[in-house]
Amino acid sequence: MTKITYKSSGVDIDEGNRFVDLIKPLIKSTQNKNAVGSLGGFSGAFSLDLEGINKPLLISATDGVGTKLKIAFMTGKFDTVGIDLVAMSVNDLITCGAKPLFFLDYFATSNLSAQQGAQIVKGIAEGCIEAGCVLTGGETAEMPGFYQDSEFDLAGFAVGLVDQKKYIDGQKVRSGDVLIGISSSGLHSNGFSLARKVLFDIGSFNLSDKPHGFKNNLGAELLTPTRIYVKTALEITSNFDIHAISHITGGGLIDNIPRVIPDNLSTEIDSSSFDFPPIMKLIMDTGNIDKKEMYRTFNCGIGLVLIVSKSDSESVISHLEKIGEKAFKIGEVIESKGNKRVII
Repeated sequence: MTKITYKSSGVDIDEGNRFVDLIKPLIKSTQNKNAVGSLGGFSGAFSLDLEGINKPLLISATDGVGTKLKIAFMTGKFDTVGIDLVAMSVNDLITCGAKPLFFLDYFATSNLSAQQGAQIVKGIAEGCIEAGCVLTGGETAEMPGFYQDSEFDLAGFAVGLVDQKKYIDGQKVRSGDVLIGISSSGLHSNGFSLARKVLFDIGSFNLSDKPHGFKNNLGAELLTPTRIYVKTALEITSNFDIHAISHITGGGLIDNIPRVIPDNLSTEIDSSSFDFPPIMKLIMDTGNIDKKEMYRTFNCGIGLVLIVSKSDSESVISHLEKIGEKAFKIGEVIESKGNKRVII
């Protein structure tokens, strides 16, 4: 009788060990003075620097990349989705004024390819460096028969820190406050189920196509990484009184802004005040999608929204532009007698 091994059932421990060896220098590149211990243990340690913080709040967030991964499978390009993974969690942390401290990932695949995995972790490490946080560890699960061959899923987990007196919870938002939008880099990591259906099933586009108005081909455009707003947010919150911050993810402007304002308020947005990216226009026109559906599915060009007092708005926009951001006054907060909503 033939002897059965773990490898013959689909799990290659040697390839897993090779993967660990490939990613050790990538993980090490994210380390800072707060990282404690050596790589390769069962958990990661992080030393908290609480200097100047009276009431520390630990803030946590988790997210994934979603069906954007399908574009990576189609192109065979895996070095950017790790940036998306980090961005989706750390951009949530900064909405309450927190500084990201460390990040962990969960990588589950049908059959582990050390080279493919290393490309993914390369992006994760790049994202962590951009966000100023340490990649303290992660989990790799090889699950043959559970995922389709050569496919994988990613999940990320981030922890940040903020002093309670600097915690942003939206309670300062008042009628008359101004909404400032900061530009996105494209679709980021949301709405890809709709985007894929429209572009590939309805529009019959190829990834190599370069539609009118595009700087790159469609594949490159769709894989453009989610912007990481950490440095910008920390710079702005340390210099201005920010009343609320909204990360524009799934649900778009319509569903995400109400999450950070009090119940008695709504917002009015002037859609002509900011640029509607070519990729969004292509999806809308190809799929004959109603504009309201676009605004509640995609970021439509705005990846982060700050809510500030009217008196601070011009100074905040000027400061954002000075540090290289494209920022727009996109609307204002108004009184609401019914449910809080976004009027576009």
